[in-house]
Amino acid sequence: MSKRTKPWQRTGRSGKRAIQVRALREKILIVCEGAATEPNYFKSFPIDPDKIEVTILGEGDNTDHLVETAIRKKQEAEKSRLPFNQIWCVFDRDSFPKVRFNRAIQIAINHKIRVAYSNEAFEVWYLLHFEYFVTAMSRREYQAKLSSLLGHGYEKNSSTLYQELLDKQTRAIERAKKLIDEYKPAINPEKDNPSTTVHQLVEVLNGWLSDG
Repeated sequence: MSKRTKPWQRTGRSGKRAIQVRALREKILIVCEGAATEPNYFKSFPIDPDKIEVTILGEGDNTDHLVETAIRKKQEAEKSRLPFNQIWCVFDRDSFPKVRFNRAIQIAINHKIRVAYSNEAFEVWYLLHFEYFVTAMSRREYQAKLSSLLGHGYEKNSSTLYQELLDKQTRAIERAKKLIDEYKPAINPEKDNPSTTVHQLVEVLNGWLSDG
């Protein structure tokens, strides 16, 4: 009687392909300050799971702890010999103390963690889908303006905004880049209001979309 082979002992074509896919597939970790707003948006990207594994965490925590979490996750992954190819932190300036905002960005960079920040809030990225603007606004003003532009009440935790805004995304990326250019050569994230680097993460994810 022949012994039944274990799954990890099989050497057929399908087994070889599975091993190759795991070896080639990249890993990205996205750690978000918000518990739902940012995670719901990034989870809506139709990522090809055969090419990349995207882990999205909605911490609902302050920026200092967010960066600490990302650093810990990075170290744990490296220790297990399954490191992430990229790690991103997503957070807002909002009411966070100015000096700590820039410091959190620098700590992340020092640990080779990329930052998709927004000043003053993530909604800057949404508004850039509709128009270019250089005037600072409060979070409440963002929400009122988005409700008007969307034609319905803006909900922070919406899971449909990716699809609603998709046809305007290319222009949003262009406007976000132009907005950052407004502050060069002395870019200062805690003072540059409005500004956002969310488009940088969006461009990375767009490189791994499913063809279907």
